[in-house]
Amino acid sequence: MLVIHDTWSLGQDGMTNLRKNLLTLAGVTDATVTTDVPTIDGQYWQEGWWPDASLDARKAILMTTLRIDDHYIPTLGMQIIKGRNLDLAQFPTDSTAIILNEAAVATLGVKDPLRLILYNHDDLMKTITYHVIGVVKDFNYNSLHDKIHPLIMVADRPNWSSMAVRFRTNDVLSLVRQVETKFHAAKQGLPFSYSFMDNDFDQLYHTEQQTGRIFITFAVFAILIACLGLFGLVTYAAEQRTKEIGIRKVLGASVGGIVGLLSREFTMLVGVAALIAFPAAWWAMSKWLETFAYRTEIRWWVFVVAGAAALVIALLTVSIQTIRAALANPIKSLRSE
Repeated sequence: MLVIHDTWSLGQDGMTNLRKNLLTLAGVTDATVTTDVPTIDGQYWQEGWWPDASLDARKAILMTTLRIDDHYIPTLGMQIIKGRNLDLAQFPTDSTAIILNEAAVATLGVKDPLRLILYNHDDLMKTITYHVIGVVKDFNYNSLHDKIHPLIMVADRPNWSSMAVRFRTNDVLSLVRQVETKFHAAKQGLPFSYSFMDNDFDQLYHTEQQTGRIFITFAVFAILIACLGLFGLVTYAAEQRTKEIGIRKVLGASVGGIVGLLSREFTMLVGVAALIAFPAAWWAMSKWLETFAYRTEIRWWVFVVAGAAALVIALLTVSIQTIRAALANPIKSLRSE
């Protein structure tokens, strides 16, 4: 999905002609002219809608309102579950038609939304009657931090600022160049500004991505520091117990037994650390996930995997020194005795 910015400079006719010209390009399947691209966090207006023509402020129902054309829903791949899409060419009365999302239907509490009439006013405060012609499946038009709120889509033709173009091609760069050529043909001297919708969605979660990279970096450093500490501890312990190890080997202790003896106390330290860290990690991650309206759950196996990984890293760290101590010649260690 390609999003062309600042198309309002083309004027109404220029935008209409640009859309028609873009549809002649190989790979372009649809395009819509709109201000309400669902990748700009927090851009949407909340408007009051009324169940009767009185427009009594006490009866107003606040809902997010999108100004769209006939091609908005198919271009963005939304799913109509009741009724139909806008079609101003075939149905002139669609100029006062509206489309609701599922959340709006639930808020209004109606069984048959296609029979619903709602009221609003224009800039001159003249009352306008709107009729519902369709219902779309709920979709996220803001960040996943926010719940899906009641939404109304209205047929409108203001001086829109963006154009979303759906395309399918293996040569994206060539298509972008062709789109730029069509844009400049519509009006010379205007800068061609565009982005890809998937990249725009990524930007909505830039903070989370940056936080993730910071945590991974600090986690790697913490593991390295912990490994150095463990290596130092096991080296010191092996040095202090050199004669004990020698005596055990003389008395028939195996290499595996000695390695297990030296490693046991360090694996216990990992277990104690896990008992402290797991509840703290669960609490912290639960609080962070609560900032999202739609989120994954923290599964118990995540902690099992984390604990197992920590244990393996610890064993790999101490095994180098413990195996060396276990394989040492006991005669050398006991020579002074």
